[in-house]
Amino acid sequence: MPSTLPLGEPAPADGRLPPSAVAGSRDRAFGLYVHIPFCAVRCGYCDFNTYTAAELGGGASQASYALTVERELEFAGGALAQSGIAQRALSTVFFGGGTPTLLPSQDLSRVLQTAKNVWGLEPGAEVTTEANPDSVTPESLAELARAGFTRVSFGMQSAVPHVLAVLDRTHAPERVPLAVEWARAAGLKVSLDLIYGTPGEELSDWESSLEAALTLEPDHLSAYALIIEDGTALARRIRRGEVPMVDDDDHADKYEIAENMLRGAGMSWYEVSNWARTGEDQCRHNLAYWKGHDWWGAGPGAHSHMGGTRWWNVKHPAAYAQRLDTGASPAAGREILDETARYVEDVLLRSRLAEGYLVAGLQPEGRHAVAGLIADGLIEPADAFKGVVRLSGRGRLLADAVVRRLLPN
Repeated sequence: MPSTLPLGEPAPADGRLPPSAVAGSRDRAFGLYVHIPFCAVRCGYCDFNTYTAAELGGGASQASYALTVERELEFAGGALAQSGIAQRALSTVFFGGGTPTLLPSQDLSRVLQTAKNVWGLEPGAEVTTEANPDSVTPESLAELARAGFTRVSFGMQSAVPHVLAVLDRTHAPERVPLAVEWARAAGLKVSLDLIYGTPGEELSDWESSLEAALTLEPDHLSAYALIIEDGTALARRIRRGEVPMVDDDDHADKYEIAENMLRGAGMSWYEVSNWARTGEDQCRHNLAYWKGHDWWGAGPGAHSHMGGTRWWNVKHPAAYAQRLDTGASPAAGREILDETARYVEDVLLRSRLAEGYLVAGLQPEGRHAVAGLIADGLIEPADAFKGVVRLSGRGRLLADAVVRRLLPN
């Protein structure tokens, strides 16, 4: 969740949504994202809406945060009902951050219980929390499992100490196997997040990180290319010449290494940056984002989407709490996507999935581009002849370029 909020029109204080968001809501999946904006240390590459205790000062409290989020969930239930949105049980819940597990497991469990009270959970619902390996214990993970959590996504990032140091990560590599072992003992599925392309990371370092992750046999793995965001500590270090700039060719080499090693270990990609052992291990919450379903985002800076209407909350935890204290929506602004914007987003997101995008769903410019994409080796020809745009290995490396060619100029 980037820390800079987009521009948009004012969001109504009562949280009501337009009729366009209501249409078809009964047929769309419904998920909940809960943003926990607290971190023990701000990582040098991070541009997310997160805060350390020193940055927050006396303006907001971790101790009262769960209660504040519970108030938003209760507000959300009323706002959706008043808007005429179909009442649906949650199919997925995702606690992200920040570091959600900096809050006591009892607080996370309380928030989940409130969500159950407001909407209910579908049978077999996926409930995930992100966690740093050094922010969990066997007891805390067991308590989360008892409360109904089903997955934990650990921010491993790297297994190489000097790479972790550049990223300002606080955990030691040997902590990751322990955290995974504790999660499995609690009955939780395990996902690992890795970052490649850190300044100073050699190809051998990246191979070591992948080997270490695969040794733990995760159910799911995400591998993200490091993006240098303006205003971050790492961007300042690069500007001063303390560490080298990241390199696109290096990213490409490391993506190919990841694909080869992960495929060799029996993991299949289902989205450009994500691999899973089986279809059941794919992250259903993130799939709902890519497929344009509905979700409510709770917490400061969190984004929500319902049927083509998107809105985002005020950024700072103190301002967020103040809005809810008055009974008003915490939303800072919103946008109602027109038909063109919805089409562009649909192509942008769905074409990144392994299942591909139906050629028949493309506008004429996109359909005409398919032959050129086949010739350039960016989409799989056999799938294209069956009417599906599916990225090839090279196409995944150049996913953004593929999308640009499928969309109107």
